[in-house]
Amino acid sequence: MALDPNGTLVVSITRGGKVLALPDRDGNGRADTQVVILDDLDSPHGLAFQQGFLYVAETGRILRYRYNPATMIAAEQTIIVRNLPRGGGHFTRTLVVGPDEKLYVSVGSSCNVCEERDKRRASIVRYNPDGSGEVLFATGLRNAVGITFRPGTTELWATNNGRDWLGDDLPPEYVTEVKEGGFYGWPYCYSNQGKIVPDPDYGSPERCQKAMAPNVEFQAHSAPLGLTFYQGDRFPPEYRGNIFVALHGSWNRSVPTGYKLLRIVLKNGKPERVEDFAWGWLEGRQRSGRPVDVLTGKDGALYVSDDTAGQIYRISYK
Repeated sequence: MALDPNGTLVVSITRGGKVLALPDRDGNGRADTQVVILDDLDSPHGLAFQQGFLYVAETGRILRYRYNPATMIAAEQTIIVRNLPRGGGHFTRTLVVGPDEKLYVSVGSSCNVCEERDKRRASIVRYNPDGSGEVLFATGLRNAVGITFRPGTTELWATNNGRDWLGDDLPPEYVTEVKEGGFYGWPYCYSNQGKIVPDPDYGSPERCQKAMAPNVEFQAHSAPLGLTFYQGDRFPPEYRGNIFVALHGSWNRSVPTGYKLLRIVLKNGKPERVEDFAWGWLEGRQRSGRPVDVLTGKDGALYVSDDTAGQIYRISYK
């Protein structure tokens, strides 16, 4: 999900190959209609707006369009990055525009755990607005689906999904500030309670010495995806600047976990505690939905996408 320059919610329908706008002209908290901005795309996922352009990250390339927020029409397609690693076990590509006006693109691994041939896998890659100047910004991030900048800073934060088949509780999932040039361990090691632990299959003490521990760890297999820093004025003041994280939920844990929204409370810009914020998508072993992304809307509400129920929820405060 993303907000266009007028504050209209725009969403990608990855499996359907579409990008939609969901205008709420009467301000009643419900979309008036669904406007198809783009169609026939190859697994579109990441969306970003900058200086009159809409950027769309397909699984194997990045597209740029002239965008009119009044008409919600995108035109004049330009392929600015043609050769992103396509498909694989983690095929979505998320992108954000940084305060430096450059594009930051997350590329997940092709596998559960392996040594990738393409160094852009399991990394965040940076590009100039025209797609030139490719640089590996950070590596060792197995699947950083959610990336965003903390408002008012140059800090890039990300969610990350750990590997499978090490039991119900390893390795922890995490949210972290991503440092330029940082290496975050995968596939050679992972962090557990702040300690870097060699992976049982690809463990490398030499490489693990260079790995950075994340800021916040939580239950393994929760599958954190989207995240947002709350910047609205509709929640109580203590919520401002907090991080909200969408947990997609486990698929192979003996006792299911996740399927909810977390709130990470910050103090002086550093995580102080983690607590559940919204739940109910999982009752026992029965799931009714799987949260994917979370976004602060123009109206100060939180918007949460659900790719199982095919819905977007609006959470407001009264």
